[in-house]
Formats: sequence, C-alpha cells, structure tokens
Amino acid sequence: MDKELIGKVALVTGGTKGIGKAIAERLSEAGAVVVVTARSRPTETQTNHHFIATDLTIASETDKVVSEINEKFGSIDILVNNMGGSTSPSGGLAALTDEHWESDLQLNLQSAVRIDRAILPQMADKKRGVIIHISSVTGTLPVYQSLGGYAVAKAALNNYSKSLSKEFSPKGIRVATVSPGMVKTDTMDAYLQSLAETSGLGVEQVTQNLMDSLGGIPLGRMALPEEIAELVGFLVSPKASYITGVNYIIDGGSNPSL
Repeated sequence: MDKELIGKVALVTGGTKGIGKAIAERLSEAGAVVVVTARSRPTETQTNHHFIATDLTIASETDKVVSEINEKFGSIDILVNNMGGSTSPSGGLAALTDEHWESDLQLNLQSAVRIDRAILPQMADKKRGVIIHISSVTGTLPVYQSLGGYAVAKAALNNYSKSLSKEFSPKGIRVATVSPGMVKTDTMDAYLQSLAETSGLGVEQVTQNLMDSLGGIPLGRMALPEEIAELVGFLVSPKASYITGVNYIIDGGSNPSL
C-alpha cells in the first residue's frame, strides 16, 4: 500500500472495534498518525493508535479531545465520524420514548455536529481537510420495526453531511458520507442475538429476516469491516481529491433505488 497519508493526522471516533477499528488500521497502514476515541479503553494491550477515552454525546468532552490532539500532534487533517449505534428497543413507534429518540439523535447526529464544529475552523485556516461521516443504509431504507430512531438520526446525518459539503467544499474541505448495510461485527452479532431472544426465533432466521427487510442482499452475505475501511481509505486519500458531497452506499446491492 502506498504511504499516501504520511504527515497526516486522522481522528476516528468510535475507533476501537468493528468498522471504526478497521478504518483506524487502514489509515495507519497508509501512513497517517491515527487517534481513536471511545467510551472505554480497547482490550488490546498493544496498539499503534493514540487512544482518548471520551463520551462525545457529552458536549464538554469534545473540546477536551480536540485540545489533546492539537497539543500532542498538531491540527487534524482527516476526521472520520464513525461513532454511532442505538440502544433503543424493537417494536416500532409505540416502543420508543422521548429518551430513546434523544439518545439516538445524540449518538448518531449531534456527536458528529459537535466534533465537526470544533475541528472545521482549523481545517478552514489551512484550506484543506477531509471529513467522512459513517451513516447507514437505513438512512435511506428505514427498518421501522427495530431501528426507527436510529434510521431517522442517520437520515438527518446524511442531510447534514450534504449541507456541510456545500458550505465547506469551496474552502478546500471535502465532506462525504459512507452508508454501510449489514456488516459482520461484534455489535451486529449482539444485535442479532438480542432480536432472536426477543422474537423467539433462531439467530439464522432473524438474520435472514433482517436481510429480507432490506430487500435482500444480492451478494448473499454481510460486509466485512475491512471492506468498509477500504472505501474510507480511498475517500480520504489524494486519489479522491475531486470527490465531495456524496453518499456512498456499500450494502452488497440491497438498496433497490439508483
């Protein structure tokens, strides 16, 4: 792999497991200095990445992260907003309280807005930078039965990301969105197990049901985290210098629309 990111500082939120971990490793392999954030420290004792324990759903935590990175590494060149998820229950609209809606919005939208707002001024001063928002195919293809609040928050993130690209691309900052479908991660495994326990069905059956709710997966399997990371690695590289304002759906062909 070309060391095309040498000299760049990259921040990956939610970067200690799953898609975030794969992205952090991909950027590091390309030569970037990588900083990862998460609520809890990674279990691995050896890591090439600088870790900052933080909860970005708390507004005051954002400035702490940016200050520490600036002090240790200088300004941030690449920001991958991978933090996201949902703890809301299945069951559609009736199952979701105001607290569930607020939690999904804080985790999947507001955390990205805050970290972008903190980092964009220094990118604008340099007239360069790349911001990638990790969204979800559910942002355009909602699964109301189990991911209603999450899907709405990701749809909002998609709109926000497009708006941000219109405002900041003229200032030399590229902004893009990556929307994975089903990805084989520990979090996905736990989610499917939870659905199985709730429904009384087997894990294989609820997995197939979820695939069917997305319209099926023509490639016949979930994505690997490394496949999502490879797309992100390209988008933040000089090879993608004319790409901004787009939402890349990477879902094995599930989405039925163009």
